[in-house]
Amino acid sequence: MKATDVTSSAAGRAFPVASPVVVVRNLRKTYGAVVAVENLSFAIEVGEIFGIVGPNGAGKTTTVECLIGLRSPEGGSLRVLGLDPRTQGRELRRRIGVQLQQAALPDDMKVWEALSLFASLYPRSVDRELLLDAWGLREKRNARFATLSGGQKQRLFIALSLVNDPELVVLDELTTGLDPQARRGTWEMIVGLRDAGKTVVLVTHSMEEAQKLCSRVAIIDGGRLIALDTPQRLVNGLEAIPANLRGEQASLEDVFLALTGHEMRA
Repeated sequence: MKATDVTSSAAGRAFPVASPVVVVRNLRKTYGAVVAVENLSFAIEVGEIFGIVGPNGAGKTTTVECLIGLRSPEGGSLRVLGLDPRTQGRELRRRIGVQLQQAALPDDMKVWEALSLFASLYPRSVDRELLLDAWGLREKRNARFATLSGGQKQRLFIALSLVNDPELVVLDELTTGLDPQARRGTWEMIVGLRDAGKTVVLVTHSMEEAQKLCSRVAIIDGGRLIALDTPQRLVNGLEAIPANLRGEQASLEDVFLALTGHEMRA
């Protein structure tokens, strides 16, 4: 079974899908004297893999935490699936799936226990056996979390983020620390989410990852939006990159360097 098979097997419900799925206008978030996000605006359309990229400390995770209602911004407006995360967070969380950067489970928790626990948090959920099959975890259903490989843990986290059959899936630094093979496998899973009809927000400091997966990319540095477009247009449209290096030879790393004057910092 493929990941794309899961959606059709979910418990039936009929939410109208708003477009854009996400609207952010002039977002501002501070921590004391530190400005984490400043005057940030963008929109995400239905069915996109939308990348939010930039170095560590750029404001990516803070932006996402505001979108899902974990933090309250000091300024600007937010709409996610037509809802305000600040006042309608509970309703919103029923309709989204989230894998945060610091995700973890108790070492002794078994795979099937984690799925059952997360499913119990929602009024309706996807068949857990289908999720096990779709994400290659059938043979690991009785394995304890501590015994899973890095790639298996990431597959489990994706499955957990899908247990409520969300319309929007947020993945924060999903492939950090994975070996190249596990990373490529995770990329295939992310594409599978899009093919299953999900809108995906992919937060990453890997420009390569964003260039390969995302339909559009928002590049953030110092809490500000410095560029937003398709990866290819960002590369082709930047005059600072010599013409003979554009196209397939250029990368988003080159775009970032040309726009900011400094290289990406992981």
